[in-house]
Amino acid sequence: MQPVHYHIAPLDASAHLFEVHCTIANPDAYGQRFRVPTWVPGSYLIREFARHFVAVTARSDGEPVPIVKDGKDSWQAAPCAGRLTVTAHVHAYDLSVRTVYLDPTRAYFNGSSVFLSPVGREADACTVNIDPAFVSQSRGARVATAMRRDGAPPWGVGRYAAANYDELIDHPIEIGDFVTAAFVAGNVAHDVAITGARDVDLDRLGADLARICQWQCDLFGGRPKSAAPFDRYLFLVTAVGDGYGGLEHRASTSLVCKRDQLPRPGETTLGDDYLTFLGLASHEYFHSWNVKRIKPAAFVPYDLSREGLTRQLWAFEGITSYYDDLALVRSGVIAADRYLELVGRTLTGVLRTPGRHVQSVADASFDAWIKHYRQDENSANAGISYYTKGSLVALALDLTLRMHGSSLDVLMRELWHRFGGTGIGVPEGEIGRASSSLAGEDLSDFFARHVDGVEDPPLETLLRSHGVSLRLRTSEGPRDRGGKPGASTKPPSTWLGARWAATGELQLASVFRDAPASRAGMSAHDVIVAVDGFKANADTLIATLARSAPGTRIGIDAFRRDVLMHFDVTLDAAPADTAFLALDEKADDGILQRRVAWLGA
Repeated sequence: MQPVHYHIAPLDASAHLFEVHCTIANPDAYGQRFRVPTWVPGSYLIREFARHFVAVTARSDGEPVPIVKDGKDSWQAAPCAGRLTVTAHVHAYDLSVRTVYLDPTRAYFNGSSVFLSPVGREADACTVNIDPAFVSQSRGARVATAMRRDGAPPWGVGRYAAANYDELIDHPIEIGDFVTAAFVAGNVAHDVAITGARDVDLDRLGADLARICQWQCDLFGGRPKSAAPFDRYLFLVTAVGDGYGGLEHRASTSLVCKRDQLPRPGETTLGDDYLTFLGLASHEYFHSWNVKRIKPAAFVPYDLSREGLTRQLWAFEGITSYYDDLALVRSGVIAADRYLELVGRTLTGVLRTPGRHVQSVADASFDAWIKHYRQDENSANAGISYYTKGSLVALALDLTLRMHGSSLDVLMRELWHRFGGTGIGVPEGEIGRASSSLAGEDLSDFFARHVDGVEDPPLETLLRSHGVSLRLRTSEGPRDRGGKPGASTKPPSTWLGARWAATGELQLASVFRDAPASRAGMSAHDVIVAVDGFKANADTLIATLARSAPGTRIGIDAFRRDVLMHFDVTLDAAPADTAFLALDEKADDGILQRRVAWLGA
């Protein structure tokens, strides 16, 4: 069988249109069908990429062939005898890591958004020709991808190759004028290509990433002669004014970050912005093992035409979220106290989400397709993130296993050796069974309470047993809008039980169930205009909460749509839901040894 061949070119960069050809030498004699994925692995939402296909036509040996759309994501070509080429015009104007972007200066695409798949030919080898027009229209443009380019160095236009369609769409491609850094980890070359920023300390960035990546390679071991499960790895970074996100792939990752999150020449401190970027890069790199090669059984093989339902995303995303920051301290990039600060922030966010008492992380995993990526005003009351609470469950599981002479490290290596790249997915419930085996004790109660149930893991006790103290106190800032500093420097002693957006009008974004605002009858999207008869804004509301005692009754006037309403709100004491973790300097030697084994510091 000859490879399925693709050719991609800019049709009209100013109009953000790609032209993509798919050619097969021997189409189905009864008429070849084509399909485009409805979702991209790593982002669990049906995104309907077919909606960006503006036109689809077909020709065989130069003659037109009828082709009709016969489903939301599929096209049927009429029977033909010769080579069949299907041409698609695809609109590309999404700056996220999930889809496609094109303008006269830059092109970026995930194959799942642009490459039609000939049905029945998914296992065939593929080639892709990247048209020279991409670089001729933009001075200094190069190509960045981890896809193989046979017989030629990377960074150039021309022909690339993939073993099959699954591999083809797992190599995002960036074309533009970018700066690069390089380092070695796990005995293989790693490259970083940064678009949108040039004032970057590339040496420092490469050195920090090398330490993080090497630690992860060492954690898993790997294959003979290499601790990395790939021959080359690529970080594709798009720097923007304000943005954040990442998507993992088998030998690369696409990241979007703020320019301020990248290190600048001359800077020596590690600020929160750069730390956030390193945590993001660490997270996506860890996915090279956990989800790209150790997969839930529901993802083996991927069916990109419908949801891949699994109750295990808490492990594949939550465990990865636990290790992304843990890798920073284990590799020596940050100190232990800085790591504990990060854990405290995560715990605070979870404690401030009442939905954790309603939805388990297993249920959150299963419902990811309809809830996690579709947040609304009631999400905080109805659900929990399998990323954040999942990372806390992973922390609790790690410390529990360590109390039994094992660790989450050992569990991850076991999963790697049993399931990594084998074509066999991790069955539902297997992580619980494997944990019990490693602990030498039945841990089914742990999983029943904290994974399938909604009970908070006993972090205070577990952390104390590893030389870390945990205490909760009220927020030092206006917690109702995320703890960001306000005009008042005094911590609010009471709370409204709502979150609001302080841009322009004072509109409630969400109202927590069984809290003062909800008991008074207030709802999300209400716009507060007065408190106790005086004109209100965010700062005056915060000041009212700061000077009021629990039990104080205040009058709030607010518009609900275009109707003015009055509410009498009885304020509650501000809850103690801000977590602070610290190293226990009075811990005995046995506990200190446990802490060193856990944090590596």
